[in-house]
Amino acid sequence: MRDPKNQMFAEACAMLKQAEQLHRQFFGPSSGGHSASWEPPVDVFETEREVTVITALPGVRPEAVRTEIEGTTLIVTGVRAIPAAGRGANIVRLEIPYGRFERRIAISSRLRLIDQELENGCLRLIFTKAG
Repeated sequence: MRDPKNQMFAEACAMLKQAEQLHRQFFGPSSGGHSASWEPPVDVFETEREVTVITALPGVRPEAVRTEIEGTTLIVTGVRAIPAAGRGANIVRLEIPYGRFERRIAISSRLRLIDQELENGCLRLIFTKAG
């Protein structure tokens, strides 16, 4: 019979490893040779008529975000500046990613952007399905 303490410890270690992998995925360098320092997390919702893409960008000003479509790739880029409190200060802990970000999301080539809004720290893009 297994010792419940050892099993719980093994599960906790596995969860920590998974959390570290997710942290590296979202806050590590993006792939593809681009100079972005982090990738924001994204949710994609699809209905019969629309596709909604929500990108988490807390602390990013609307004018600091750019979206474009290249073929079947939606590209969200921008910069999250270090807040005034962090300028000239000793950094004790820095877990929130700052600097240039880029996120590439595969989309259908038959989508047309109909609404875009950055509100409450999330960029919401709504596409209608053409066709």
